[in-house]
Amino acid sequence: MGPLEQYLAANINGQLPNGSMAWSIGADKYVNNVLVEVKVTLESKGMKLKGKSSKLLPNGYCPEMDGSPECNAVMTQQSKAYIGILRWALELGRVDIVLEVSLMSSFNALPREGHLEAIYHMFAYLATADQHSIVFDASLPDLKPGLMVVATDWTDFLGDVSEAIPPKMPKPRGNRVNTTCFVDANHAGNLVTCRSQTGILIFVMKSPIVWYLKRQNTVETSTFSSDFVAMRQTTELIEALRYKLRMYQIPINGPTRFFSANGAVISNSSIPTLTLTKKHNAICYHRVREAVLAAGTTAIGKVHDTNYNLADLFTKQLSPERRCHLLQCITYQTKR
Repeated sequence: MGPLEQYLAANINGQLPNGSMAWSIGADKYVNNVLVEVKVTLESKGMKLKGKSSKLLPNGYCPEMDGSPECNAVMTQQSKAYIGILRWALELGRVDIVLEVSLMSSFNALPREGHLEAIYHMFAYLATADQHSIVFDASLPDLKPGLMVVATDWTDFLGDVSEAIPPKMPKPRGNRVNTTCFVDANHAGNLVTCRSQTGILIFVMKSPIVWYLKRQNTVETSTFSSDFVAMRQTTELIEALRYKLRMYQIPINGPTRFFSANGAVISNSSIPTLTLTKKHNAICYHRVREAVLAAGTTAIGKVHDTNYNLADLFTKQLSPERRCHLLQCITYQTKR
């Protein structure tokens, strides 16, 4: 039947443009086909996509503050269809649109005309942005100079605690894999509810496997609080992924390296003598310290250079230059 070239609308490649061999997955063909349909739809209404756009949303635009008229039934259906298209492009590897698609998805039930205009703006970005592919690179990940793992020893405080291993785990096969995680939270990012959002990116070797963005369920009063909630959510994702890898007979090499930029959270998570002063964070605090760090599931690390905090892509509306830098650290980039 020939080599695999497409799967579920994703373009699959076994050789990269630079000649190296590695499987990669991208949404280039899917996005290009969708852009043709969007342009035809707009032209039928006497409209057209905006010119070259280096940003996903207009400058200073906050969808939760949009006071434009509510969409009618036809526009609402169109908005939902376009959000579905963008979400599938995201699933196929367009990690550069995670934050904006998440923000717009929260208004799917009752979009406004301004939201639909913002969605058109996102398609204008996709029409001019560089193409990106997720590369399944099996080589060992290299820590950048701005990343450092913090040494911890919890034996004297919590005794002999170990990670929960599946009781009927199949026999491991193949080489061991390393796992690395980046986490960030935008404190009070929503201007209406003041809720924060958690952004998480997990690698297996050098391959990004999990990208996650979700609004937190509670309103946190400080950056420390929102980051600890994010770390608790990350802990649960890491445990789930490690369980899944083991059930796939994939052996794991050591703890998951877990990087955050919040120094206070790192200290409270890695130094046993420090105590918690904010009692409303107790559940997240003990979830991270006891159930995970003591068990050796994760190794906490500090992002000293924010240029290498890859989770920023999921929590902040970045400049085009900063977005491009982070994408180059995550994906394989090709020019249009």
